[in-house]
Amino acid sequence: MNKKTVIVTGASTGIGKSISKLFLDKGYNVVMNSSTKENLEKTFEEFGSPANAKLVAGDVSKKSVCEELVATAIKYFGAVDVLVNNAGIFAPKPFLDVQENELDNFFDVNLKGTFFATQAAIKEMLNIGGGSVINIGTVLVDHAIAGFPATAPVVSKGGVHALTKQLAAEFGKQNIRINTIAPGIIRSPLQGKIGVNNSDDLAGLHLLNRIGEPEDIAEMVYTLANSNFITGEIFNVDGGHVAGHVFG
Repeated sequence: MNKKTVIVTGASTGIGKSISKLFLDKGYNVVMNSSTKENLEKTFEEFGSPANAKLVAGDVSKKSVCEELVATAIKYFGAVDVLVNNAGIFAPKPFLDVQENELDNFFDVNLKGTFFATQAAIKEMLNIGGGSVINIGTVLVDHAIAGFPATAPVVSKGGVHALTKQLAAEFGKQNIRINTIAPGIIRSPLQGKIGVNNSDDLAGLHLLNRIGEPEDIAEMVYTLANSNFITGEIFNVDGGHVAGHVFG
């Protein structure tokens, strides 16, 4: 059994749920986070209440929650080897209609949450000679779609992409690898929240002519977590969404 410890934010549904399940199945210790305690406990029970999982409910936009995640990992498992910054919010809205509180909310959860969770984790990774941080961004940072106005969440995720590069430079010599996965359209509860009733209707945006499954992202997260020679990269896991387009 692999006794490394992973923290996964936004772990109760969708991509985060699949990431947590994969690492648990591989024998890792997993600290699971969600802003919704009920959803987190439901997922934990669905997984069979594994002994190698601990729960921390709370909003990662609060620095204290980020610190609690790391403290929990240290208390029960003795280390933080991998941090997966998956928690995030996303909603399309025309640029001219975005309100200040809405922009603040995207930056608080998507960027500030990633920033301070990573800060807390790296402090501990320095004590064990390395680690891996894997962020979840979006292909829309480098591949804007005119008919899908989402400036507020996209600029917050753009900050995550930039943070990835800078931290990879700052901590490369300490063997701490920082990477980001930029998903395409992935089947998850998020689609319903933004008004997409049938995610498969968006399959044509991808060269593979299908949308992604949460497991597709989880597998890439697992690969990066176990690589000792990849850092500072943004990986599009998008079925060819950015590479090209289908006409006809």
